[in-house]
Amino acid sequence: MGTTTFTKKTLGLENGEPAVTPPPAPTAETTFVKKPKLAAGKSKKREIPEGLWTKCKRCSTMVFDKELDENLKVCPHCQYHFPLGARERIHSLVETCSFEEMDAEMLSADVLQFTGISTYTSKLADYQKSTGQKDAAITGIGRIGEHRAGLGVMDFSFLGGSMGSVVGEKLTRLIEKSTEKGLPVIIISTSGGARMYEGMFSLMQMAKTCGALAYHAKAKLPYISVLTDPTMAGVMASYATVGDLIIAEPGAMIGFAGPRVIKDTTQAELPPGFQTAEFLLDHGLIDAIVPRKEMKEQLIEYLDYLTVGMKQAAAAG
Repeated sequence: MGTTTFTKKTLGLENGEPAVTPPPAPTAETTFVKKPKLAAGKSKKREIPEGLWTKCKRCSTMVFDKELDENLKVCPHCQYHFPLGARERIHSLVETCSFEEMDAEMLSADVLQFTGISTYTSKLADYQKSTGQKDAAITGIGRIGEHRAGLGVMDFSFLGGSMGSVVGEKLTRLIEKSTEKGLPVIIISTSGGARMYEGMFSLMQMAKTCGALAYHAKAKLPYISVLTDPTMAGVMASYATVGDLIIAEPGAMIGFAGPRVIKDTTQAELPPGFQTAEFLLDHGLIDAIVPRKEMKEQLIEYLDYLTVGMKQAAAAG
């Protein structure tokens, strides 16, 4: 039997590679394909990214957020009025760079040392951080069309727009300043009522603001009250309903107590649309319903009418 000579070439080691035993050829018994497992709970439903679309509460249509912002937070399909922040509302009404804010640094004090699940102080801090505001109202003097006017705007996103001592004090100072300067006053309300964390101190604001408005009326200066969704309880029972002209946004919920409380108290069925702006217009509580996009134009028209006497008196003097 001949002798076989192995060389580096026959072993495949001419480049210095190590000799490796080749794996055995696959057979019918060992060849198979393992199916990957599906991830548990993985849904094939496509999710809509946050911050791009908003679902309308009335017609359930998805509205592009940029389009909604350009439309002053009004649904382009059914005209539902979404909540609007105080600063956004001010910017939609006053002329550019004409608004001079008052009492911007005024802060609420925890006089009653209220405690519960969380303290009043911690709640205020949380809302100040989330809204970028010191409290539930922004006040100042600005120009709407040709008219300079005192403007107070409430914001429901801050503790439900509740009226505490700071809100009442800021509105009172605005009214008194406008009376001193001979300016009309416009207050845009949205509130769940008096602030329970301050007890009777919040209820005192009802009388204080109405007292300031009485002196304003005595000076024969106009006051326009604008009611937005919702305007309830202590705010509704005070300065919101003593305007020379009371107007509201479409569909706004307006009243003192909620419909469920009234129904349980009276044990009677409430009429359709009870406590909506449209119902109250039909029954004489408010003077007009003005859509948000028409609000500035209508306020200018109302101020033109209400300040005719002021202009005539100034011209005669």
